[in-house]
Amino acid sequence: MGERKGQNHYYPPDYDPKVGGLNKFMGTHALRERARKLHEGILIIRFEMPYNIWCDGCKNHIGMGVRYNAEKTKIGMYYTTPVYQFRMKCHLCDNHIEIKTDPGNLDYVIVSGARRQENRWDPTENGQIVPETKETQKRMFDDAMFKLEHKTGDAETAKQDKPRLGKLVGRNESVWKDDYEANCSLKGISGKEERN
Repeated sequence: MGERKGQNHYYPPDYDPKVGGLNKFMGTHALRERARKLHEGILIIRFEMPYNIWCDGCKNHIGMGVRYNAEKTKIGMYYTTPVYQFRMKCHLCDNHIEIKTDPGNLDYVIVSGARRQENRWDPTENGQIVPETKETQKRMFDDAMFKLEHKTGDAETAKQDKPRLGKLVGRNESVWKDDYEANCSLKGISGKEERN
């Protein structure tokens, strides 16, 4: 079916190929309704919410990944990277939400209509591995003594965490040894009853 996609166009009898493509002849844009505000510099796109927010209009939570038809506008440049702003209407009320890209911080910034749900934490507080900063990476590359000290610290941390990781792996293997039994216990039924 896909191989016929390019041939599935209706060409009216008065079509003249010298005019250009079929869209040009018909006086329409290739993007149809999405390009209705293109003369204003606005393109309608499908935008997915990059993080959890609270709507200022209805005070409801809007989860990450919720999709909207948004008006995309180029509002400036960050060096050679364009900065875009997206305007969309909340699906729960009449409030409009505006979000723009922030290429300098590799993030999105809410301009108006909502506020970001703050649930950030320090990864070092709960024992997560934190990637090194650029300064630390540069110093490790340049300073051999600093690199040696850093590796020694990592080895000590690994030695301290090894027994705990061993217990977790052992527990995981014992619980999930028979995945059918584990699945039945999660569903709340006895595996022996179902097998018979």
